[in-house]
Amino acid sequence: MKHILITGGAGFIGSNLTEYFLGKGYFVRCLDNFSTGYRHNIEGFLEHECYELVEGDIRDLETCKQAVRGMDYVLHQAALGSVPRSVNDPITSNEVNVSGFLNMLVATRDAGVKRMVYAASSSTYGDSESLPKVEEVIGKPLSPYAVTKYVNELYADVFAKTYGMELIGLRYFNVFGRRQNTRGAYAAVIPLFTKQLIQHESPTINGTGENSRDFTYIDNVIQMNELAMLTENPEAINTVFNTAVGDRTNLNQLAGYIKEYLTEYDPAIKNIEIKYGPNRVGDIPHSLASVEKAKKYLGYQPSHAIKEGLKEAVKWYWGHKTML
Repeated sequence: MKHILITGGAGFIGSNLTEYFLGKGYFVRCLDNFSTGYRHNIEGFLEHECYELVEGDIRDLETCKQAVRGMDYVLHQAALGSVPRSVNDPITSNEVNVSGFLNMLVATRDAGVKRMVYAASSSTYGDSESLPKVEEVIGKPLSPYAVTKYVNELYADVFAKTYGMELIGLRYFNVFGRRQNTRGAYAAVIPLFTKQLIQHESPTINGTGENSRDFTYIDNVIQMNELAMLTENPEAINTVFNTAVGDRTNLNQLAGYIKEYLTEYDPAIKNIEIKYGPNRVGDIPHSLASVEKAKKYLGYQPSHAIKEGLKEAVKWYWGHKTML
């Protein structure tokens, strides 16, 4: 039995990874301080014989060392996400995303863990205007959050070369799906719009709605983590991969899709108006990933395009209306 540590394991992506790998027969240890994760995300795992919860903070090195002990792999998801959050509080974002990441690197190195796969970010592409985004061409970061995620990649590269570690970064592109948080000031656009429409409120699009993103369903992200964790291809190790679909959707289209799929459950949603507000500071106008590198070196094949993923996500949110 292989042992995996998932940091941020009570969060959106972490809890989905936990569920998947428990189902595959792995032992899964979760490290989370519940700053952005939720206990209801992991309630179904607590009695599982192959699950362990470590409640703690990656900003504490000893906690990290305790969490990695005896692990074969680390899937590092713990971070403070959200560009607006980092603009409002860059210090805490840096402490968690940079200092916490460095703690995890040191702990993973000292424990002799085989490999760490870590959540990188498409925000690293910054002001680069080239589309699609390819891993080797980036611009200057446009937010404190983007700076922190780029620093993660720099540290990983140095630790791989200096200490002989196996490290793979996954640049997530606008991940969405079941269990993604709908609450608070930093809720992502898909769960936020879905919640508002279910509650017969008008969503507000920032800008004209022409900004586009490569929205990536959670099952594609799970696939990429598994492929990166288990690959034996030497060319796939100690590099970064776009984790996306390779297609883009603008916010006007996105809102239209969500309305269409929710209308199947509640016809009144069809007539709810979409509003428009100012652009957000630090936002990039367009994001589209090339996933050719992941296909070539990891054998990645996205299982869900935007519409397929949205239909599943909307169905999940409708079935969990009481949690919104």
